[in-house]
Amino acid sequence: MADNTKLIDARGLSCPQPVLIAGDEMDALGSGRIEVLTDCGASPENVGRAAKAKGWRLVTSADAGGGVRLVFEKP
Repeated sequence: MADNTKLIDARGLSCPQPVLIAGDEMDALGSGRIEVLTDCGASPENVGRAAKAKGWRLVTSADAGGGVRLVFEKP
């Protein structure tokens, strides 16, 4: 994770909490890089859809210790 990446650890939270938390951080930052960790089955797709609607681009998605690691960027 780059030093300027905002980390959101939403593991243990069920939808829509990861989506709401990630969306609030995306709004607060406006641009940059955000990493979201989640272990809720529907969250990766839902967070990705919300991020796209806010103009954020999915950079990478990978399995991470029983969950998923999503990295988004917005210039």
